[in-house]
Amino acid sequence: MNNTTFATALCVLALRFSAVQAGDTPKPVKVFILAGQSNMEGQAVVDLDGKNYNDGKGTLNALINDPAKAPLFKHLKNDKGDWTVRNDVWVRYQREKQPLLAGPLSIGFSIYGGKHHFGPELQFGHVVGDHVRSQVLLIKTAWGGKSLYKDFRPPRSGGEVGAYYKKMLAEVRQALDNLKTDFPGYKGQGHELAGFVWYHGWNDGVDPKNAVPQYEENLVNLIKDVRKDLNAPKLPVVIGELTGPWVQAPGAWAALRKAQANAASRPEFKGNVIFVETHDFVRLPKDSPNPTHGHHEFGNAETYFLVGDALGKGMIKLLAPPAK
Repeated sequence: MNNTTFATALCVLALRFSAVQAGDTPKPVKVFILAGQSNMEGQAVVDLDGKNYNDGKGTLNALINDPAKAPLFKHLKNDKGDWTVRNDVWVRYQREKQPLLAGPLSIGFSIYGGKHHFGPELQFGHVVGDHVRSQVLLIKTAWGGKSLYKDFRPPRSGGEVGAYYKKMLAEVRQALDNLKTDFPGYKGQGHELAGFVWYHGWNDGVDPKNAVPQYEENLVNLIKDVRKDLNAPKLPVVIGELTGPWVQAPGAWAALRKAQANAASRPEFKGNVIFVETHDFVRLPKDSPNPTHGHHEFGNAETYFLVGDALGKGMIKLLAPPAK
């Protein structure tokens, strides 16, 4: 083979390789379920101020305008000063009796809609999106004031299965059945359940006699039943510690946090369930936009950002390393 023939052959091979690459089917969408109650719904304040919001202390705007804090949040705004919109991470959140929220990751996927609040999904999406080399979908299934003891009660705990356990599964299935409708950028590449996040606990904590003693077993059962019902036997699970208004929680609240940690440490969950501490992210009420809302972490944007960051990093520990 002379040099000309050899060079021609190389060109043909290169063209074929490029054509194969260009025609490659996109990788399946990696799906993460974000479940819980009102703190998962999203109570962090973005930009509201005035006397009803403690003059804007502890909002996301205040953090971004604080030179000492700003570097941590700089990726949330673009060069024009607008909130970043991340197209490689989608979010779907069906609020109860309210319009569906579905679109690329940005500010506003909270119970209130609009652009004034966010939840743990914001930074979780950035952390996981940076790690995963394919399209990501976050399905939020969260409702305020719902207990694990009753509302999310899983089948193997006995008694009546919780209405919101059923609703959670139904919404996940609905989301997966409507990918093309909700997200026009979906190319029919399929999907893969990649992780489950549980950030919850307040309504069980206010029932120290019944719910707290059963929390560990109910959470273990929830994980097992979700995996069974979604046909994902080794689905990675991140349990976020109940944050609340304290660094060191008192009485039954400390017992509930311990129950969450104990559930994750069960031998049968080794390597695919992790507990993430969040208590150090609590900020003072006087430095927060909602000083009287301890059950919502005072609406402090830094708290919710750091919780999402920790949940995302916990999930990454459970995921296989990305392909090079």
